[in-house]
Amino acid sequence: MNRICIVFLVCLGFAVEGRGQDHPLGTPFPIRDAKKILFLGNSITYAGQYVALFESFLITAFPASEIETINLGLPSETVSGLSEDGHAEGAFVRPWLFSRLDNVTKRIKPDVVFACYGMNDGIYQPFSESNFQRYKEGMIGLYTKLKAAEVKRIVFITPSVHEDPIRGLKGYNLVLNRYAQWLLDQRRERNWEVIDIHFPMQDYLMEKKKREPNFKLAEDGIHPGLEGHRLIAECIIPYFDDTFATKDFLAACLDNTSYYAHLYKLLEERQEIVKNAWLTYTGHERPGLPVGKPLDKAKKESMRIQNKIQKLQKTLL
Repeated sequence: MNRICIVFLVCLGFAVEGRGQDHPLGTPFPIRDAKKILFLGNSITYAGQYVALFESFLITAFPASEIETINLGLPSETVSGLSEDGHAEGAFVRPWLFSRLDNVTKRIKPDVVFACYGMNDGIYQPFSESNFQRYKEGMIGLYTKLKAAEVKRIVFITPSVHEDPIRGLKGYNLVLNRYAQWLLDQRRERNWEVIDIHFPMQDYLMEKKKREPNFKLAEDGIHPGLEGHRLIAECIIPYFDDTFATKDFLAACLDNTSYYAHLYKLLEERQEIVKNAWLTYTGHERPGLPVGKPLDKAKKESMRIQNKIQKLQKTLL
């Protein structure tokens, strides 16, 4: 058993949620008590690596909990309902979260919802007050809908960083700076829970570029690769347990020789099956996505992978 596995074995079950965090609503619903955790977002969430890394943390930190983590990110989606002219070469307009939200919450009944929007909501144009207003109205409407659906805990995530191929961080990212800062301000103004990934990713990118001028977190400027998803998870995990050895843990998840890498890969496999099954079952307006398996078959596949996870966990005991 390698050294990092021994360290985490000693720490299993001792995660203390929220230590050192300023939760606006006092003591929130403990995430370890959740039965279903839902992730909403666009293509970055749909890609799913940061969701699988976060689920790896949940299983490691709260091994006695039985939490179902469901990724329902949808590529191209917005909360604003906006879509630029000629989106997807005119094949379809951007899907709008509110066209599926009621069905999603009714069928899944999540205890906790994470929502990461903003990247698509400025529709890749210079800052527009009217576009910004639509984003704000969408986020407020999302919070209102989730509260009405009796979601116990709502956690917003700021949009990730955007790097324009020509203007770098001085292009569309300036719009996202405004969107991210507004969302962070809602911690104080509306008592929302908000986790910032935007400015930490921006700082990381700027620092890396000092040493490697051609470095990119996202080859297309939008969709981060695995390193970017690791950074997202690195921002989210300490919000729930700032005593957890997050950086070492995530490094272990991405080390092919580690127990945690095997756990992460199994969870990534399961997320892919469950994600497409739930997206098909709950319905959406985004063409071009895989048709998911029927939900009952997806659940059987999920249990098959869960059995592998349990066998893997026994190797630590």
